Amino acid sequence: MIEHLPPEGLLTGNPKRLFMLDFGLFRVHSNGRKIGICGFLVQTEAGENVLIDSGFPAKYAADPEQATAEDRLHTFGEVLTCTPQNLPQVQLARAGVTGDDIDYFVLTHTHIDHIGGLFDFPQAPIILAKPERDLPRPLYWSEVRPWDWPDRRYLTLESDSAIGPGFDLLMAPGHTPGQIAVLLDLPQTGSVLLTSDAISRPDEIAEGFDSAPDPIAAQASARRILELAHGRDAMVIYGHCPAQWPQLKKAPQFYD
Repeated sequence: MIEHLPPEGLLTGNPKRLFMLDFGLFRVHSNGRKIGICGFLVQTEAGENVLIDSGFPAKYAADPEQATAEDRLHTFGEVLTCTPQNLPQVQLARAGVTGDDIDYFVLTHTHIDHIGGLFDFPQAPIILAKPERDLPRPLYWSEVRPWDWPDRRYLTLESDSAIGPGFDLLMAPGHTPGQIAVLLDLPQTGSVLLTSDAISRPDEIAEGFDSAPDPIAAQASARRILELAHGRDAMVIYGHCPAQWPQLKKAPQFYD
């Protein structure tokens, strides 16, 4: 079932805690860059739990070499770390919740390192941009498209949308047709922008997003979401920044 995200939003509570989930480490062949694979758990003051992205498919924790060969991911890079400890259920447990506690599952986009848990959390509606859900299949990786969309409830957005107080989803196409970023207001930390792959690292801006399928759209999206973040003096957490990754709090630590 595919529905539009309701204009009145979904959540009743303001964001209370932001957990970063560690889904592993990957090295890009072309430049040797080591990038963290992350997701997030947002807990609200009303006790609601929102999962944002879910890392690699579980087969990468069982046998990363075989999984990489099967998906032809070895043409791009190498999985350095992806163990059972880097799967969503274990990472969520570090934040004190189970998969059954997830109320909503936000997909920032549908690449392989973000949708590994696509078939998990069946009770949780999936929130994503309409251009992404309109794809015949999730993007996964390069020309590899092994997955159909699961039979779930989907809530889609076509413009910036608040899913709750202090919890905004921002359209940021360029990296993918339906890439979204997230802008949160936390009680102590203040505003936080989660760029996802709309800006994987600050250097992408100077490079003109030359590796994006749509560099012009990616540049426009980056400018826009950073302007929104700067207007709220937001902390910015980039999608895959090697310099930032070691400095960020990981579950069970959190931003509040």
